[in-house]
Amino acid sequence: MATIFTKIINGEIPSYKVAEDENFIAFLDINPNAKGHTLCVPKQEVDKLFDLDENTYLELMKFSRKVAEALKKTVPCKRIGMAVIGLEVPHVHVHLIPLNTMSEMTFTNKISMSSEALTTLSEEIRKQLSQTV
Repeated sequence: MATIFTKIINGEIPSYKVAEDENFIAFLDINPNAKGHTLCVPKQEVDKLFDLDENTYLELMKFSRKVAEALKKTVPCKRIGMAVIGLEVPHVHVHLIPLNTMSEMTFTNKISMSSEALTTLSEEIRKQLSQTV
């Protein structure tokens, strides 16, 4: 059975996409820890990070770095935090979270954002990405 991320990749479920290439996709988390919380996901459905082949792992980190740089330019914050926990969806994903406090990395304090705010934010991040290419 396909994961929710595979369904997003296949266009079966809508998302607030910020970046995509032939191997990876990045989209806003709809249950974010902080404004701009983004997930970077390989299109290949693999459950655990260290089960990725070495090249895919390295390319995921490069893709995530590019997204993090655009995110930092879009959302005012002290830094971009990164986490790979992924117990709730059996598909590798990197969390990129704009941080101003450590509590934004706890995954227990969530914020609420409207669909309109998520749409606008995803467009702003994509704009930053297009300026770095």
